[in-house]
Amino acid sequence: MKPGSLNILITGGAGFIGSNLSRSLLKSGHRVTVIDNLVTGRKSNVADLAGNSNFTLSVGDISDKAALRQFSSPRAEPFDRIYHLACPTGVPNIERLGEEMLRACSYGTWNVLELAARHRARVLVVSSSEVYGDPEVFPQSESYAGNVHPHGWRANYEEGKRFTETLASWYGRSKGLDVRTVRLFNVYGPAMAWEDFRVIPRFVSQALSGDPLTIHGDGSQRRTFCYVSDLIAGLELILENGQSTEIYNLGGHEELSILDVAYLVLKLTNGGTIDKDRILFTARPSHDHGSRVPDLRKIHSLGWKQTLGFEEGLQKTITYFAKIEMSKSLPHVLSTHNKK
Repeated sequence: MKPGSLNILITGGAGFIGSNLSRSLLKSGHRVTVIDNLVTGRKSNVADLAGNSNFTLSVGDISDKAALRQFSSPRAEPFDRIYHLACPTGVPNIERLGEEMLRACSYGTWNVLELAARHRARVLVVSSSEVYGDPEVFPQSESYAGNVHPHGWRANYEEGKRFTETLASWYGRSKGLDVRTVRLFNVYGPAMAWEDFRVIPRFVSQALSGDPLTIHGDGSQRRTFCYVSDLIAGLELILENGQSTEIYNLGGHEELSILDVAYLVLKLTNGGTIDKDRILFTARPSHDHGSRVPDLRKIHSLGWKQTLGFEEGLQKTITYFAKIEMSKSLPHVLSTHNKK
């Protein structure tokens, strides 16, 4: 490797965030190894990196110790940094991949932290704003304990991520591991999988296919959004300049209603015209949270800020889906989703 370059492991690196992170780190001259069980990650997300001599993709499940054994052999070069992202995400996956979520958050995190301790690697554990549950405090600071239900519909993910954070904190305090935790709020951008039907890919896929945009409830729910390149910059900043055992929120600062997001998607995919007749209001799930807003003072203190506005980032995302000829896949994807 070049002087100053690092040997880096990314768990879940074939997913949306992990694949974008891989490109950023490789561009900086680092060596990147990705391990992913491809439950929600995709080889196609990192196919363009296959010819890079500094990139390695390993297919394996971190919840199985055997999958990480290759990195512990006497001949294996120790990792300097580990980004731990591996875990299925997306509300539809909470039931469909509930076991995988729980295993990744528990056994998987334990195995990764053990590997980091052996390598004396610095670790960033990626958590989620889901740890705040349905918050009663706005905005949510890192000290807020949240409003969650251990037996609720979202518990597989909410409590799974809370246990992930507990493990990271314990390894930092008790074993001296150089570890910090980041709680991500809504992220969007290239390499999102439209079939997971989170709000941005769902609206974009429906708009590009000419279908109505489906909104749960009246669309008054509010969210913040952060474009993936800004998020990647935040992840790298926290791992390099954040404090060990500290927790950092990372996400957008501007609150938008889901209805406003739908209108903007229609505007950007229809030549500036908003056809409100293309909005379809549906029943709102009881577990759908009303709002989450990150308190970003800690990450701002490290020098991070958003650089891309939501409309510009959304246009880039729409362009990405159009470039991969998304409309050719939509009939099958939408038909499969509607059968669930």
